[in-house]
Amino acid sequence: MLLSLFVIGAWMALVLLAAVLCRGVLPEHKELSRKIVHIGTGPVVPLAWWLQLPAWVAVPAALSITVITAINHRWRLLPAVEDIERHSYGTVAYGVAISLLLILFWPEQAIAACAGVLVMALGDGLAGLIGRGVQSPTWSVCQQRKSVAGTLTMALVTGVVLTVLVMVSHSPFQPMRLLSVCVLAVGLEQLSRWGIDNLSVPIAVGLCWSWMIA
Repeated sequence: MLLSLFVIGAWMALVLLAAVLCRGVLPEHKELSRKIVHIGTGPVVPLAWWLQLPAWVAVPAALSITVITAINHRWRLLPAVEDIERHSYGTVAYGVAISLLLILFWPEQAIAACAGVLVMALGDGLAGLIGRGVQSPTWSVCQQRKSVAGTLTMALVTGVVLTVLVMVSHSPFQPMRLLSVCVLAVGLEQLSRWGIDNLSVPIAVGLCWSWMIA
């Protein structure tokens, strides 16, 4: 148990260190350090699954981290995580989503929790980076700028993540249902004002997992 907690704690420490170093080296790219934390947090859930962390440890840990994240959001104790130009509760919503997924599915349906978190971490995280880094047509949804490059990245990564998890868990592969979940995730990601997609996307994907493989 202690070894498992140490491994997870070490991983998160490395993620935060990478974000802080990125902020120091590239201070003008505020969003990048935040995305490092966003993407780097995702593997914690499958890592906890692999380490067989029990619910009575995983859920309180997730809730504690969410509270710490909320405190940081309020007082900016670690600017590398929260100091961005737009107003967003995304990091707090992300913590709430992970906590809810663990409460709902851990450990009996840990794969559903992994699906929700990884789609958000990798899909949304990479979509944000590529959407800003690659020039493509854009549009606005609820005062949030979206792009073809970012949206296609979200769709592609979501499909890859779900397909890999289906294969890893030896679940039935239902292409049309998987495609439907991808469309749902991409649609919810479009509604990202205040960072609400960090809550809606992982919860929706997690809840749809059982239906997707039925």
